[in-house]
Amino acid sequence: MAAVSPNLRAELNGAEKGGPEHDAQIFGQVTDLFLSNVDHLSESQINSVDGVLAPLIGRVEATMLVDLSEDLSAIAPAPRRTIRALAFHDDPLVARPVLRRSNCLSEADLLEIVNSGRQQHLLAICDRKALSEKLTDALMRLGDVSVSNALARNAGARFSECGYATLVGRAERDESLAEKIGLRLDLPANLLRELLGKVADVVLARFLTAPRPVVKPKAEGSVAAAVERPRVTRPKVDYTAVQTELATLNRAGKLSDGAVNRFAVRGEYINVVAALALKADVKPEAIEPLLDSERLYGLIVACKAARLTWSTTTMIVRNRPGCPPPTQCELDQCVAIHESLLLSVAQWTVRWGTDRLLAQATAGKKLG
Repeated sequence: MAAVSPNLRAELNGAEKGGPEHDAQIFGQVTDLFLSNVDHLSESQINSVDGVLAPLIGRVEATMLVDLSEDLSAIAPAPRRTIRALAFHDDPLVARPVLRRSNCLSEADLLEIVNSGRQQHLLAICDRKALSEKLTDALMRLGDVSVSNALARNAGARFSECGYATLVGRAERDESLAEKIGLRLDLPANLLRELLGKVADVVLARFLTAPRPVVKPKAEGSVAAAVERPRVTRPKVDYTAVQTELATLNRAGKLSDGAVNRFAVRGEYINVVAALALKADVKPEAIEPLLDSERLYGLIVACKAARLTWSTTTMIVRNRPGCPPPTQCELDQCVAIHESLLLSVAQWTVRWGTDRLLAQATAGKKLG
């Protein structure tokens, strides 16, 4: 590495006379040298590499830069001027890896690239693990529909209220965007209510019964902590006897809201499932998957379809076996769904959604 500064820089000074082949030769030597020694380099040595590579970014073929961008995107002590030159490169294939992953780019760098309006570059930025409200506002202002969808599915993207309102407004004309927004854990309840009123019933049914991320208990308030949790494996239950018992109670007018509330408080979830199925007129096997953390919205819809009050619904949600308690934001979203859905829409949604779940389960068994 000591040779980088006296030798290769001297060659670089005369590189323009040597032409593209000479540039490519120096580029290859320095990148190989850097990548094979990166764990042992001092800051001054990295700066020396940076002083050689950065001027070459605009002088070598883009095909030579794609692999370098991929390699440098995952390296923390990367040469910063080189990273910046790659990020600003006109070819999105070159820029994309560092725009997606490199921690060497500042927010100011990213905002400058966003303001260039190049859509493929904007899309790459949308995939970063974390995006501030300032960045998402800029991306929303200058990005097309693909950018809106990419932001909506990024759990690490934070939105201002204005940014979320813009997303919800666009969702009225974009079913895919509506589904993605509806599944976000940080969507304010007032905007969820607005979204529920904008989308078609079939779109509503899709995102209300779709799996959604859950939050790790240690990081309840953090959207970035959203993770896919493995489904709880529940033992197979024969509901025949309990269905008969609850049907008798129902005919006698004793399967009231209060009775279901008591089932939930006592943890009698076989009775809860059977009661919801009876009151919503679906099979118990269709209600069972809705007890999982990732089916929280579907459970709210089933409770609404079963004509349960919010008091009983929240008791069912809070006491689900094997599931973490819902966050306050999730509860606010659930209240919005429970209060906003018409009974007829809830009944149609739970029947349509649970039929789809049962069909998926049957298909999975056949494949197995």
